[in-house]
Amino acid sequence: MTEAVESSSFAPLKPDRPVGIIGYGAYIPQYRLPASEVARIWKGGRAATPIKEKAVAGLDEDVATMAIEAARNALKRAGIPANRLRAVWVGSESHPYAVKPTSTIVAEAIGAVPHIQAADWEFACKAGTEALVASMGLVGSGMAQYALAIGADTAQGRPGDELEFTAASGAAAYIVGPAEEALAIIEASFSYVTDTPDFWRRPEQKYPMHGQRFTGEPAYFKHITEAAQHLLKATGLTAQDFRYAVFHQPNTKFPQRVAGMLGFTPEQIKPGLLSPIIGNTYAAAALMGLAATLDMAQPGDRILVVSFGSGAGSDAFILRATEAITQRQPLAPTTQTYIARRVEIDYGTYVRLRGKLAD
Repeated sequence: MTEAVESSSFAPLKPDRPVGIIGYGAYIPQYRLPASEVARIWKGGRAATPIKEKAVAGLDEDVATMAIEAARNALKRAGIPANRLRAVWVGSESHPYAVKPTSTIVAEAIGAVPHIQAADWEFACKAGTEALVASMGLVGSGMAQYALAIGADTAQGRPGDELEFTAASGAAAYIVGPAEEALAIIEASFSYVTDTPDFWRRPEQKYPMHGQRFTGEPAYFKHITEAAQHLLKATGLTAQDFRYAVFHQPNTKFPQRVAGMLGFTPEQIKPGLLSPIIGNTYAAAALMGLAATLDMAQPGDRILVVSFGSGAGSDAFILRATEAITQRQPLAPTTQTYIARRVEIDYGTYVRLRGKLAD
């Protein structure tokens, strides 16, 4: 019995009933802060910048409003009314309320209430993929026909901190349903988690802290490679079996490096590598990269997605596009449409939009 339990604990997560993505959607605010502006203010304009620019939420935007927009796009592609959803789950580390769920706001706005299960999820940058794993279980068990998982953030960095170059805003939403209705079947998933203190924020603190030497090797690279390698080994697949791959992208270099470590080429990650031009959207980052990849995927394409959340953990997924994907892609704005909808701002405007002025 012990051997069986130990063996099964390393098996990939597969629901009893096959499930997949029947609708997806993204949302990116229109404002862009060039990294050169942050360097101009805090580094005298001489610092190397980790990205080109980042997306910044407006005065009237937060995790709830962005999640609503992404959810509406997902519903358009799914072709179902919101009242057929049985769960609305929002993953974020910047929920607008400390005590009041974001999920109920989203559910009400899209018309999914009142016969709905709603909850907020937290696990740093992998809160959105946590909700996706849970949606797989809820639908795969037969408890629900459809579930909505969202990753969204208005990420914050202390003025002058390294995080201020990259901490961005955005949302991505996914409706999970039966595999026979899917535009992309979720073939398997695997998670890897340890207590690694690379990033944290205490109650009442406005900005997060990061443990410099823990950020790369023991946190990001260790967890992503472990989750991906376990899943690939368990399914008998290699990097060559995939058309695309998407990795959590806190900056430009990390996802490129981890892709090479796992045997993936620059061409495989190119469609989903968005951090250089919109920044690190935290809980939306891997899911946003997946949305951009699904926008151009063709039937039969297999996609590996691996998120990362500080603290630390990774969720890995294998998806395979179906014949339905080409009909669903044009039913909502693409991720690139939102990226192209760009209004450049200076640092002063950014400070005002993100409420960084002290009273």
